[in-house]
Amino acid sequence: MAIAKKNTSRSKRDMRRSHHKLTSPNLMECPNCHQVKLMHTTCPSCGFYKGRQVIRPRKA
Repeated sequence: MAIAKKNTSRSKRDMRRSHHKLTSPNLMECPNCHQVKLMHTTCPSCGFYKGRQVIRPRKA
């Protein structure tokens, strides 16, 4: 059976999709309370960012 002229092969299609993967979030330890938090964000447990308190922490 003939293949269409502009048909993309499985190999080429999969090579194009090779970068379509999920990446894990960048986590770091808060220097103030030592809880794990996302980088460049305020710590949800203590409210500190870059050495100063910017929000009041949530009460559990």
